[in-house]
Amino acid sequence: MRRIVFYLCVFVLTTTVSHAQQVVAAVNRFINTLNNEQKAGTLFPFEGEERYNFHFVPRERKGLTFNEMNDVQRTAALNLMRTCLSDGAFQKTQDIMQLDAVLKEIEKRKPEDHYRDPGNYHFSVFGVPSATTIWGWRFEGHHISFNFSMDKMKVVAGTPAFLGSNPAVVQDGPYKGKQVLKEETDAGFGLLNTLTAEQLKKTITDSIAPKDIVTFNNRNIAMAQNTGIGYDELSDVQKQLLLQLIGVYVHRFTKLFADDMLQEIQRAGLANIHFAWAGKKQPGIGNPHYYRVQGPTFIIEYDNTQNNANHVHSVLRDLKHDFGGDELLEHYKTAHTK
Repeated sequence: MRRIVFYLCVFVLTTTVSHAQQVVAAVNRFINTLNNEQKAGTLFPFEGEERYNFHFVPRERKGLTFNEMNDVQRTAALNLMRTCLSDGAFQKTQDIMQLDAVLKEIEKRKPEDHYRDPGNYHFSVFGVPSATTIWGWRFEGHHISFNFSMDKMKVVAGTPAFLGSNPAVVQDGPYKGKQVLKEETDAGFGLLNTLTAEQLKKTITDSIAPKDIVTFNNRNIAMAQNTGIGYDELSDVQKQLLLQLIGVYVHRFTKLFADDMLQEIQRAGLANIHFAWAGKKQPGIGNPHYYRVQGPTFIIEYDNTQNNANHVHSVLRDLKHDFGGDELLEHYKTAHTK
């Protein structure tokens, strides 16, 4: 038995190291395609404030965009994304970027207007990527933000991890019927629709959904815990549905990191997880709704209220490790003052 456990530990460690090496190799391949001017606009200090400059709205950003890349650079950038995102999340990012073209058409913007632009998504790297350093990278633009932090051979964080969709369901044109965040929507309603009248009294915190995710783009978040119905107040089937809902968000990342995060959630105690709902209990346009899943180590938020409830915002936050966490930053500072 000890020999089996030993081999399992070696396998997990080897696999983790291999994944970290893939990420380091991918980011350095990307960096090596950049000229000096592009590097100046893409590479930032790990300890700087820019690493915390998180948002999901159309705005001016730092970092190199797809519009500024050649074909080789675009391929390297996409390969970097694939080392940290699951296949499903990678596809969602591509679909969300294309929705900017849909919005441009809906809003009848001129071709030279780049407020809606599928190529206006930015890559930034923080610190010096290697197998022996602390560093990070970010991919961000309208309705997408992933913030990765690495400590040598370990992915420490991928949060804040935001995905949004406008329209939530495309109504016209060649993309009619497209629903990029259908999984997030269906998993929330799937759990809600199993709740009894008594359970709903505990779950529904307000008849009116908030206008956006409550955590918004705040660097530090503090929200009341134990809001909504607790894990232990659910049936066995409902517990599985809640865990599946959490999995939808955690599995935005590649399997190894997702598994690490799920283990941390479990260690903090499933009994401490709560599910809350606000707004309408029916899906569809015209029915604004919101849900939150919260435990000691994480918060998930989903909000569909804007544009007559056809505009979704969804996010996963790690209460300990967002942006790598304070502990990682202190470790970085200590390593650089020796």
